[in-house]
Amino acid sequence: MKIIHGRAEGSLSDQRATVTGDVWFDQVLPPTDGTTIATVFFAPGARTFWHSHEHGQILQVLAGQGLICSDGSTPEPIRAGDTIWVPPGERHWHGAAPGSFMTHTAISLGTTTWAEEVVDD
Repeated sequence: MKIIHGRAEGSLSDQRATVTGDVWFDQVLPPTDGTTIATVFFAPGARTFWHSHEHGQILQVLAGQGLICSDGSTPEPIRAGDTIWVPPGERHWHGAAPGSFMTHTAISLGTTTWAEEVVDD
């Protein structure tokens, strides 16, 4: 068993080079046995780059409204209370809708492979 206490008071969340717009990642569980958990805040219109996960990803939307899109598909709306399963190796992106922020918990299984930025089209 491993207990991971909440982020230390005064510590900062980080931004990454794999997003468009303002996005903050608060690591809940550092990489452990191939699993990483983070609470992620997206400012309106902010989103991840295209990416995939070796063993899949679970997203739990905590607040706001967003979009998620698998490669070759049309973006789909997501909102607080939704849980999304992204299968292993499925190329996708996710982020906040243009008029809303979004916060979700991301449970990433295995290695994450990052690709190019998502274009507005």
